[in-house]
Amino acid sequence: MGRGKIEIKRIENANSRQVTFSKRRTGLLKKAQELAILCDAEVAVIIFSNTGKLFEFSSSGMKRTLARYNKCIDSTESARVEYKAEKQDSKEVDVLKEEIDKLQAKQLMLLGQDLTGLSLKELQHLEQQLNEGLLCVKEKKEHLLMEQLEQSRVQEQRAMLENETLRRQVEELRCFFPSTDHSVPTYHEYYSVERKHSLVNNGSASPDMACNYSIEKGDSDTTLHLGLPTDRYRKRKAPEGESHSNDSWSQLVLL
Repeated sequence: MGRGKIEIKRIENANSRQVTFSKRRTGLLKKAQELAILCDAEVAVIIFSNTGKLFEFSSSGMKRTLARYNKCIDSTESARVEYKAEKQDSKEVDVLKEEIDKLQAKQLMLLGQDLTGLSLKELQHLEQQLNEGLLCVKEKKEHLLMEQLEQSRVQEQRAMLENETLRRQVEELRCFFPSTDHSVPTYHEYYSVERKHSLVNNGSASPDMACNYSIEKGDSDTTLHLGLPTDRYRKRKAPEGESHSNDSWSQLVLL
C-alpha cells in the first residue's frame, strides 16, 4: 500500500511543523548540492525559519552569487525598460505617421485637390471652413492696414510739428535780420547799362541811344530843372535838312 497524497498547507501543530521544517530543509540543501555537482551549476539557497534563523548554501560563495544575481537583474531590468521604450516609441511613430497622412489629405482638400469620395455634406463643411478662414485673413489684413495708416498719421503729425518749429525759427531769424527793399539788378540789366555807358564815352553811340542813356541815368539838365521823372519825357527827332547838332536832336518834350 503506497503513501497517500499530502495536502500542501500550513501545519497547525507547532511540533509537527518544526519536524517537517528540519527534514525538508536538509533535503533541499542536499538536492541543491547535488544539482551543483552533477550539472556544474552555481547554486545558492537562503532559508529563514519562522523564528528568524538563517540557513544557507552556495556552491561558489554567497556574496559572489548575489553580486552576479544583482547584475543579471539590473541588466534584465534595463533591457526590459529599453524594450518598453522602443515599443512605446514605435507606437508614437505610427500615431504621428497617421496624423501626418491625415493633415496632408486635409491640406489637399483645402487646396481644392483630391475631393473624390467626399459627400455633399462634407463639401459644404469644407466650404464653410474656407469661408471662415478667408474672413480671418481679411480681418488680419484690415488690422495691418489700419496700423500702417495710424503710423502714417503719426509721421504726418510729426512732420507738421517740425515744419511749425522751422517756421518759427525762420520768423525769429527775420526779426533779427530785417530784409531791405532795394532790389538787386539782374545780369541783363547790368550788362545793358554798362554797354550804353561805354558807347557814349567812346562816341560811337547813336544820338537816340545817348539821349536815352542820359535820361535813364538822370544826367539831363531838363530833368534836373523840372524835377520830373525821366520816363515822362521822350525824344523828338530833328527835321530833315537841319543840322544834327547836339542841341537840336536832343530836345525833350513833356508828354
